[in-house]
Amino acid sequence: MEVKLIKNTDSTDNAVIAQMQNMGHEQILFCNDSATGLKAIIAVHNTVLGPALGGTRMWSYQNEAEALNDVLRLSKGMTYKNAISGLNLGGGKAVIIGNSRTDKTEALFRRFGKFVNSLGGKYITAEDVGISPIDMNWVNMETNHVVGLPGKSGDPSPLTALGVYVGMKACAKIQFGSDSLKGKKIAVQGVGHVGEYLVSHLVKEGALVSVTDIHDDILSRIAKDYGVSVVGTEEIYDLDMDIYAPCALGSTVNDENLSRLKCGIIAGAANNQLKDETIHGQELLNKKIIYAPDYVINAGGVINCFSEVKGLSSDWSNSKTKEIYDTIFNIVKRSKDEGLSTHTIANKMAEERIESIGKVKLPM
Repeated sequence: MEVKLIKNTDSTDNAVIAQMQNMGHEQILFCNDSATGLKAIIAVHNTVLGPALGGTRMWSYQNEAEALNDVLRLSKGMTYKNAISGLNLGGGKAVIIGNSRTDKTEALFRRFGKFVNSLGGKYITAEDVGISPIDMNWVNMETNHVVGLPGKSGDPSPLTALGVYVGMKACAKIQFGSDSLKGKKIAVQGVGHVGEYLVSHLVKEGALVSVTDIHDDILSRIAKDYGVSVVGTEEIYDLDMDIYAPCALGSTVNDENLSRLKCGIIAGAANNQLKDETIHGQELLNKKIIYAPDYVINAGGVINCFSEVKGLSSDWSNSKTKEIYDTIFNIVKRSKDEGLSTHTIANKMAEERIESIGKVKLPM
């Protein structure tokens, strides 16, 4: 029998390997356990700066290919997010295929924890979409490579929202001449953990907020608690707004929606907001719409997790998260000066740090 080494195999023979090579991933772990019903994928993108830290997302993906594409993009985004935020962490991510409202069990998350532990600390997980601190407690029963636990740094959502809020203000400073959001029409798409905290900041400042979400019960509560307007999931793209804040899943800035958006700024908590980073990043630049790169503006959550890893205080986390204002401001200013999309500028800044620190870590 002929044994064919992977390193000598044309990547076209294996679509997964080809995707890994194209996006620069180090490792992918496919997790399957019939007894608990677990189906998950853990992707480690880059560990030059440190162990790969990134949350676990639980979502009802249509198929495994959709889940794989999501985890590959998300994990690469974490590499760039951690790098540009000045954290000594690499990038990774995990997705669990399932309904976060009906499929959760202690056994499923503990089995997932065993898979995380099998990586020996190369990947550190935390909560993301569809995951709660309680779920992370179950994961923690089987591995210490988990952060965002109750009683420690806790839910990262408040800091994620804070980062989006201050980053939004930085964009407003350049686009509107003032970083005040009072009276600004802001549409928030997705009012889960992060979205609700963001709405709270915006309402307190006097912004005119519209919200949408796929869960009607959440929408009703948010409208009642904060006095905001509710719009349909498709209607949101056609609103007359100053700022569009995508805070749910990604790829909402695409060919179809981009032609409908009437706003001066896109700044939200969602990951992978641009369907095609190159094409749509350039289109936003051409339309003079300021785009706050997602992995920069939503870095408050990972800052929160890093503080737990390093034993730093909540004051440090808050102060570090507020630095997102300056980072976003500098990216947008450099974008205007160099005539390049904000996404391109952010990537360059992240890559410059990874390359620089990579040289430091070379053997002497």
